[in-house]
Amino acid sequence: MKIVIFGLTISSSWGNGHATLWRGLCKALGRRGDHVSFFERDVPYYAGARDYSTLPGGQLLLYENWESIWRKARDELLDADVAIVTSYCPDALAATELIGWSSRGLAVFYDLDTPVTLSHLSAGKPVSYVGPHGLSDFDLVLSYTGGGALMELRARLGARRVAPLYGHVDPEVHRPVAAVPSYDCDLSYLGTYSADRQIGVESLFVNPARQHPQRRFLIGGAQYPHDFPWSPNIYFVRHLPSSGHPAFYSSSRLTLNVTRAAMAQMGWCPSGRLFEAAACGCPILSDSWDGFETFFTPGSEIIVVADSADVSEALARPHAELARIGQAARQRTLTEHTSERRSQEFVAALEAAKSQTVPELMEG
Repeated sequence: MKIVIFGLTISSSWGNGHATLWRGLCKALGRRGDHVSFFERDVPYYAGARDYSTLPGGQLLLYENWESIWRKARDELLDADVAIVTSYCPDALAATELIGWSSRGLAVFYDLDTPVTLSHLSAGKPVSYVGPHGLSDFDLVLSYTGGGALMELRARLGARRVAPLYGHVDPEVHRPVAAVPSYDCDLSYLGTYSADRQIGVESLFVNPARQHPQRRFLIGGAQYPHDFPWSPNIYFVRHLPSSGHPAFYSSSRLTLNVTRAAMAQMGWCPSGRLFEAAACGCPILSDSWDGFETFFTPGSEIIVVADSADVSEALARPHAELARIGQAARQRTLTEHTSERRSQEFVAALEAAKSQTVPELMEG
């Protein structure tokens, strides 16, 4: 297939969860023989932290503004089998319109931020990447979130066909590696700062750090404010590119996952960080939400924590027990949550949509 994507970013993993997911998925599609053209607006904050520049088996097209690229995009769409627009693509509306004019292939919207999309709609806030027709112009809507979110995308945005496409991990990138002494810690947390995650971070990370001053805690990420409630035993690693994640996780005795509020409230929305940490064999502590057990089995593959007491209990567990949990999560991930596995689900969703779309086109 020839696939044309208009996305937020694949070139920089700074401050977003899109790039790493696209890299893994495009790599898996390339192995199938598919060709991907990825259009990304070249913005300063991603350009300054660019950690990916070549798309194997495809092409990365960075552009300054829509006026400078739309003709090239039109030409790419003319013989495309699939055209995809993603959430938070800065030119989503223009790309959607161009697909309607130029593409004869399957039109797909991939919402990698479904809980945010739906929460903005509920609050009456604008959604910059959804036009006046909602999602009704697309042959298929893929959602990073499953469960009830799929019904809401139909009911509130007019999506005709919806399928989940969850997070995943490339095990060739995220895997156990040698520990790095500067990352050595009892509990780590890797993630961009988010105000709607802060209550969970304070309850499950900051408070345990204060309760266990003899233990070492480590945060990695971007956009942390100066007034973050640091303590002497919380250390900080500024933004790490995805290539640095394996060493970060492999140096952690435990790592913490905290889900953004909108994602936790909606459920069925596993963070890509869960799969990355699991692929590295690092034992994970995580909050819980509806559908959680579909991805990992609490107790044997992951440790669910609700408060600082749960975190303290986990910190006290023997190393061998934690190692068994980490290894079980790694095996589950390698079986069910790889980029290769998601590429198969992606292609199956496209084929199902195509089989339903073709008769409609013929009748029209």
